[in-house]
Amino acid sequence: MYIKRDIEQSIIKAEKSFQAIVIYGPRQVGKSTTVDMLFGDRFKSVTLDDTKERELAINNPKGFLEVHPWPLIIDEVQKAPDLLSEIKVIIDEQRKIWLKENKDRELMYVLTGSNQFELQQTISESLAGRAAVLNMSSMNQIESQGLSGTQFIPKIKELLEKENTSNIKYKNKKEIFELIFRGGMPDIVTNNSEREIYFKSYFDTYIEKDVLKLISASSELQFRRFISYLALRTGKVVNYEVFARELGIDSNTIKRWLSILVTSGIIVLLEPYMSNVSNRIIKAPKLYFMDTGLCAYLCKWPSAEMLEECAMSGDFFETFVVSEIIKSFYNFNINVKNYLYYYRDIDQKEVDLLYVENNAIYPIEIKKGENPSKPNKNFNVLRKYGLEIKEGLVIDTCDKIRPINEMVYTYPVYLLGK
Repeated sequence: MYIKRDIEQSIIKAEKSFQAIVIYGPRQVGKSTTVDMLFGDRFKSVTLDDTKERELAINNPKGFLEVHPWPLIIDEVQKAPDLLSEIKVIIDEQRKIWLKENKDRELMYVLTGSNQFELQQTISESLAGRAAVLNMSSMNQIESQGLSGTQFIPKIKELLEKENTSNIKYKNKKEIFELIFRGGMPDIVTNNSEREIYFKSYFDTYIEKDVLKLISASSELQFRRFISYLALRTGKVVNYEVFARELGIDSNTIKRWLSILVTSGIIVLLEPYMSNVSNRIIKAPKLYFMDTGLCAYLCKWPSAEMLEECAMSGDFFETFVVSEIIKSFYNFNINVKNYLYYYRDIDQKEVDLLYVENNAIYPIEIKKGENPSKPNKNFNVLRKYGLEIKEGLVIDTCDKIRPINEMVYTYPVYLLGK
């Protein structure tokens, strides 16, 4: 069963403006399936997971593209990065032909990859101005219900309008933690795979195909321990020195391995909001896993019930909220780094999430319960930035949007992404 993905809108929009589309995302989040649904009837397809095709693409990229002419879908393109230079040549030549014949440009290539680490520099050098680059993640909670969503923007008027037209059934805290435990991998959402077996295979495949080529084979066990260690710290501020000391790995290796996880879409690092008054601000990023199901598996939590009751439940709830918001940004091709931050200072005053736009800050607190006491107590500390402080949100397990006071509203987690 195919579940329609929100990112389809951004892909179709990109088709009208670019000759190539590059879609990044972790393994098995649905990149190939979505691309096939959109372009499979018009484009031929080849995967570089095929050993013979990969060898040809690596050893003779020009010959590979002659054998496989456009319009073409290339899956796992990061396995032959030299293809991109040849694709650039073909696109530029075809643009000249269209110009001479006074014809409109067309989409020529759709490229998918599970690891940006190997491709970022090549893409920026070879396909700048020729390719749209989109991030794809596992399903958000709205998609997993077979519904269409929108980008999350924390403006209360828009949120109230969406709530009034919503047909989504309320989910209580127990049901939300079942979603957190399950995660958003399509094979699990559609019940095509048993959760424990799936994540074991997924983790092993990720290490084997995406990681071992970037680290020494002798470091595999350390890297596996490293990921599990990070899973236990989702929702926490990164401390490179502490991580290095507790893992027995130097801080430069910690930074490089974090980069691998970020560029392969497993985690995201949320930066603190900085300005010229930030000398007292914690400057390290916060770490979040993008799929809470994978994170719970790595932490070895055996059930949603135990996850809900454990000491990490607040961190998992926060991770779920942040990842759902980031997924909505990815789906509509919005750069997270331009809008989303967190705040924490050396006095331990903290705001979980800041949405910053047009010299205004929209503060957001994330609480796993209902009716938390003094949820907006730190919002006023943001006034030192000299920006307008807009209405804030407290995202929790309540059933509807309600005002706490004239500047703060509760917002139900089950509506995120709608």
